[in-house]
Amino acid sequence: MKTKFLKVALILAFGGFLYAQPQLDQESGLIIAPGFEEVKTNCTACHSAKFITLQKGDRETWLAMIRWMQKTQGLWEFDEPLEATILDYLSTNYPAGEASRRPNLKHTLLPPNPYE
Repeated sequence: MKTKFLKVALILAFGGFLYAQPQLDQESGLIIAPGFEEVKTNCTACHSAKFITLQKGDRETWLAMIRWMQKTQGLWEFDEPLEATILDYLSTNYPAGEASRRPNLKHTLLPPNPYE
């Protein structure tokens, strides 16, 4: 009886662990969740998905990154529903936590952009 109970407990414990793991897109490595296609289409047009998967941030942090890219890197503006979808996806699937890289430099500390 105890052995059967132990087997069921292990199956439930490990089964829950296996199902709790997010499914990743094999091509990009991005988490497949609502908004995934929009992020993959718009964000990987300019840079690798690795740039996204290494980031962490709350909604405001992700919005600041988008605004910085729009201001300095030529990223196009998104309509409000698309931007909300992208921010929802990023803040849900790559939320604030332990930083995986240094913070962005302040704009005032960057050298002048020769292309402006």
